[in-house]
Amino acid sequence: MDPLKFEEYLADLCRRDGCTEVRRVGAANDLGADVMGRLPDGRKLVVQCKRYAKHRTVGSPDLQKFNGTARSEHGADVPLFVASCKFTKQARAFAARHGLVLVDVDLLGFWNSGTALSALLDLDIDRSGTNRKLAPDN
Repeated sequence: MDPLKFEEYLADLCRRDGCTEVRRVGAANDLGADVMGRLPDGRKLVVQCKRYAKHRTVGSPDLQKFNGTARSEHGADVPLFVASCKFTKQARAFAARHGLVLVDVDLLGFWNSGTALSALLDLDIDRSGTNRKLAPDN
């Protein structure tokens, strides 16, 4: 699946789970938004999609870029970063500190298998598989 099809696939999952106004907006100079829409409760969802090989990871710099635009440029109530691989420990810690929702390859499998997006929004990933929400370092 190429990156464009991956974005469309994630947009379709959002629609399946009751999101409205869903559209794929990813392109050059998209400022970090690949998919946008509204959750069933009306909150604005902005999704960054990274289709990488499973052995790769998404690091903190990618999340820093997304965090810098998701709310300020796109008005996200829920900034969601979806990757077809894992996130580094530093990336997960950054996401916890800044309220970014992460869906890694494992959670993506659950989402694809029918778990509703709403059930994933309160989770964060942990390489141990516990899916505990990370506490920010103080």
